[in-house]
Amino acid sequence: MSDFNQPISGNDLARFSGPDTFMRLPPANALDGLDVAVLGVPMDIGTSWRSGARFGPKQIRAESAMIRPYNMATGAAPFDALQVADIGDLAINTFSLSDSIRIISDSYDAILTNDVIPLAMGGDHSITLPILRAIARKHGPVALVHVDAHADVNDEMFGEKETHGTVFRRAYEEGLILPDKTYQIGIRGTGYGADDFSEAQGWGFQQFPAHELWNSSLARMGAEIRRDIGDRPTYVSYDIDSLDPAFAPGTGTPEIGGLTTPQALDLIRALKGANIVGCDLVEVSPPYDPSGNTALTGANLLYELLCVLPGVGQR
Repeated sequence: MSDFNQPISGNDLARFSGPDTFMRLPPANALDGLDVAVLGVPMDIGTSWRSGARFGPKQIRAESAMIRPYNMATGAAPFDALQVADIGDLAINTFSLSDSIRIISDSYDAILTNDVIPLAMGGDHSITLPILRAIARKHGPVALVHVDAHADVNDEMFGEKETHGTVFRRAYEEGLILPDKTYQIGIRGTGYGADDFSEAQGWGFQQFPAHELWNSSLARMGAEIRRDIGDRPTYVSYDIDSLDPAFAPGTGTPEIGGLTTPQALDLIRALKGANIVGCDLVEVSPPYDPSGNTALTGANLLYELLCVLPGVGQR
């Protein structure tokens, strides 16, 4: 069996799946000397509606090829400050969600034995739970910036406790996140009942529904979140369906009335200075956007996240 089909072990990352890398970065077979490790988690067996997010990492990499290293808006040049490489895709088990969740968690444990910030390309949102488990084992409970159309706090979906719609209830129950430092931005749409969002407010989650953000910049709100977080270790989970389908139609569970791409940029840029210890960009589903624009947007948001990581200067 080839190395590509084996779970990650220690610094052994020799299962890179092809020549295409995020932003044409060098592929890496070891983590030594890296500040940031970009990786793919090509999994969509945790989704409840439209599949296809397993192809997200591949297309995000392809659409990232034209992104240049200098951020003209902020003056950030992340590659001047950080050693960044693409370490390939985790070898999930396509036929087992539970085993894939274990593989992701074990892989992140190995990655985080190094002083590196992991930046993941999903995959559906169920990948975030095992990532947070590993992140919390290293950093303790973290502040969470969760940008999404959905709160993902269901107790179960079709009888399953670990899916893309149950992530943040499990994270709360397991003490992986700080409830009063959890920010859910862009949530909206129809629900199963009146308490779909409000229950999480009772846990301490701070929620910013999309309809309250229409026609406004998110820079001020993002700055307030940044001040509230302080220097706590912070994880950023960005679901592409937080954007309106007009901007990102290629996703599994689209909801109208979402954020715009300028709002997304405002929010990420406002997080500069936060102690970000990991990020993910999830739910890009290429089959639903033949133009590639959703993946292009996702690739640019990942670049913007790189630009606000600790150590990157700006004007």
